[in-house]
Amino acid sequence: MDLGKLTTETRNKKTMNLDELSTTDFLTVMNNEDQLVALAVKKEIPVISQVVDEIVSSFNHGGRLIYMGAGTSGRLGVLDAAECVPTFSVSSELVKGLIAGGLKAMTIAVEGAEDSKELGKTDLVDLKLTKHDTVVGIAASGRTPYVIGGLTYANEVGATTAALSCNKSAEISAFATYAIEVEVGPEVLTGSTRLKAGTAQKLVLNMLSTGAMVGIGKVYQNLMVDVLPSNDKLVERAKRIIMAATDCTYQVAETAFEASGHKVKLAIVMVVTATTKEVASDRLEKAHGFIRQAIKG
Repeated sequence: MDLGKLTTETRNKKTMNLDELSTTDFLTVMNNEDQLVALAVKKEIPVISQVVDEIVSSFNHGGRLIYMGAGTSGRLGVLDAAECVPTFSVSSELVKGLIAGGLKAMTIAVEGAEDSKELGKTDLVDLKLTKHDTVVGIAASGRTPYVIGGLTYANEVGATTAALSCNKSAEISAFATYAIEVEVGPEVLTGSTRLKAGTAQKLVLNMLSTGAMVGIGKVYQNLMVDVLPSNDKLVERAKRIIMAATDCTYQVAETAFEASGHKVKLAIVMVVTATTKEVASDRLEKAHGFIRQAIKG
């Protein structure tokens, strides 16, 4: 599809006089437009749900979640992947973010990288993509060659494929089993898809990764029980999580945290079931990491 015909590239009739508005009026207009984003995402929940289930299946079969995109889209994928490590204590290999041009493109645009289908394929080849992986191609315009090349190769390998765009009937949708098309409408600043489109992509990526982590037992109630306590703040958060999950005192939570080897999930099962680290660990293993099942025994 011609770039000029894409919704993300058209002019927003409500913002034609941005350069004449006061700061407050400008921000009000921008905020009003941003409020439309969540509603647009809501319409795509049925297909987003399917993709989450596929990611869970990938994880359960030893596969990975791989995001790939260019520019803002690629950066958002890399960001979401990076945040999974401290939030859920997963390996940095479980959720990967690929950006056209490599990690240097996170801060400096790499000319021409997004225009190469071959580069998209090569980046997945380098990751040794398998049929157990799920690849999510991200492109606001829905026409990025780098993403198309990656999705094409992923299909050849037999991996699960999903496309995330902000235009209906997006080109990349034809290269994926699942098409998430969040139509947020014209940007406040014409063509600046780091705005509403970027926000929509971030919301969807939040859903995909968080939903998938819930699906593999990384969450209990609404607590991130597999948080990686890698600094003082997170150590304290870990203890508070144990307290919240078990209704115990700070002292009990701290003792269990230390006895568990700084593993929040294990500490919770130890406190709730009044068992040793070894017994609690065996319960968790049999429950495949799900605290509710481990507690029930």
